[in-house]
Amino acid sequence: MPDLYAVFGNPIAHSRSPWIHAAFAEALGEAMRYEARQAPLEGFSAAARAFFAAGGKGCNVTLPFKEEAFRLADTLTARARAAGAANTLKAEEGGLLGDNTDGAGLIRDLESNLAFVISGRRVLLLGAGGAARGVILPLLMRSPASLVVANRGADKAARLVEEITAFYPGGASFSGGGLDGISGAFDLVINATSASLAGEPLPLPQGVFAPGSLAYDMMYGEAETSFLRQARALGAARGADGLGMLIEQAAESFFLWRGRRPETAPLLRARIFRAD
Repeated sequence: MPDLYAVFGNPIAHSRSPWIHAAFAEALGEAMRYEARQAPLEGFSAAARAFFAAGGKGCNVTLPFKEEAFRLADTLTARARAAGAANTLKAEEGGLLGDNTDGAGLIRDLESNLAFVISGRRVLLLGAGGAARGVILPLLMRSPASLVVANRGADKAARLVEEITAFYPGGASFSGGGLDGISGAFDLVINATSASLAGEPLPLPQGVFAPGSLAYDMMYGEAETSFLRQARALGAARGADGLGMLIEQAAESFFLWRGRRPETAPLLRARIFRAD
């Protein structure tokens, strides 16, 4: 019987993770089955425990369960501890290992696939939940000129900045606040909120996108996301959805589970807009 893996989220019907991992397994000749499973909003831990009790070998975790997955894990990798969130769980003899591959996936997509240089750039990260937690420290370690975390609840963004600062040696200007307090222009604007799932616009000011800027939505879909449409209208030079990040972080998870790193290039496709 093939080893069983899954992705948990709510909602989850849109997930491309089963397709991605099936392609990885086929390319590498790995005997594994990967499913999408929707956990109840108040029932992720129970669903995950049942999955592993039934023989599951590992799972990915997406919105809104990454912080709960962090708490569920028996041991944590350094990058999961720094993020305070886990998007990957692995069954081991001592219990569940929690990891966070989001940051590695985002950085690889930005730098390798989209040829965006983070160093010296002004970065705005929208959201302060589990999706944002996983990418802040990796972004800071690429030496941006500044990184601003903006959230509907300013206090949550400020607390997140305070928590991440404990792991950050310093260098870039790093701050957090409310969406209503965003000021200035940014070279990279990343949407780590769930607004695109609901098709909702974010309260972004005019001038938030600098000339030549990149808008990046961690969400993805068959059509352009609502955030990328909004970014285009506000003057972003180009935009990309999160499919590349999903593929790259999936490769990291696959390596954690199976000890083999799949090639990602065959799965990447054109998914960007250019204002020109």
